[in-house]
Amino acid sequence: MANIISDETIEYVGILAKLELSEEEKERAKKDMGEMLDYIDKLNELDTSAVEPMSHIFPVSNVFREDTVTNKDGSKETLANAPEEKDGGFLVPKTIG
Repeated sequence: MANIISDETIEYVGILAKLELSEEEKERAKKDMGEMLDYIDKLNELDTSAVEPMSHIFPVSNVFREDTVTNKDGSKETLANAPEEKDGGFLVPKTIG
C-alpha cells in the first residue's frame, strides 16, 4: 500500500490550515498522512455488502414531545422585586453615553 504524500501536498495542506511547519514537522505530517491513507485503504478491503447502513450505533427513537406550559409566567412576582419598573420590565440606568 504505502501511500506516499508529496511535499507539494504537505505545503498545500499547510497553507489551507494556515500552519507554518518546520522541515521536521513536514516529514512527520507526511508520515502521519500516509499512515491514515493506508488505514483507509485497509478498511476499503472489507466486504460490507451484507451490512445494513445505519446513522447511529445505538437504536434511537423520536424524542420530541409537545411543548406544554407547566408553570406560570412569574413576571409580576419578579418585577415586584425590581427597584424601578417601566412598561413591564426592569428600569435600569443608561450605560452608554
